Amino acid sequence: MKPSIRRLLVLLLIVTAVLCAVELPSEAASLRRGSSGDDVIALQKKLKNWGYYSGSVDGKFGAETERAVIYFQTKNGLDPDGVVGQATAKALGLTLTNSGSSGGGSATSNSSGDVYLLARCIYGEARGEPYKGQVAVGAVILNRVKSSSFPNSISGVIYQQGAFSVVADGQINLSPNETAIKAAKDAMNGYDPTGGCLYYYNPDKTTNKWIWQRPVMLVIGRHRFCK
Repeated sequence: MKPSIRRLLVLLLIVTAVLCAVELPSEAASLRRGSSGDDVIALQKKLKNWGYYSGSVDGKFGAETERAVIYFQTKNGLDPDGVVGQATAKALGLTLTNSGSSGGGSATSNSSGDVYLLARCIYGEARGEPYKGQVAVGAVILNRVKSSSFPNSISGVIYQQGAFSVVADGQINLSPNETAIKAAKDAMNGYDPTGGCLYYYNPDKTTNKWIWQRPVMLVIGRHRFCK
């Protein structure tokens, strides 16, 4: 074999090896019209539990599911495109991957996502409050998850219609600071300064007459905590 041909073959082998080693970026996972499977079922269940979706939980992302997603996105300050991408998935407390569904990704509950979502709510509701008060807000959310009177997930409690002002005004989408994240982790690990409270309010801001009738168990900073 001529040296020139040998060099060419060696060069081709090197190029082939380099191309095989390169990891091409994968398409960002998403759920959209046409997706189907268990991931869509999880999406439909969440939207239905929170009052955004009234159709069948059938695992098929059709027009009605798309309308529900747009409704959720509009209510929560997200781009109302009807596609469950990373931002919408984070707001829903879901993690998207590239496996599982034809036409979209797989959606599953994510414990680390729960911590971050809880931290976002704490930051929106209680930044500027004493650290104990921030943990207390997180504990109230977790106490609701355990109660049969509320949705049984962190995202379900937080996004329950009318439950938290930060969802209505968009502050839920702010990035939490380290204090809020630490408070969320402490609450998740069982620290409950409220002793099982399900409600809290700021008497200087609330106009809800019903909450004033709840027995106040303790006061931390500007918040009163009730059962």
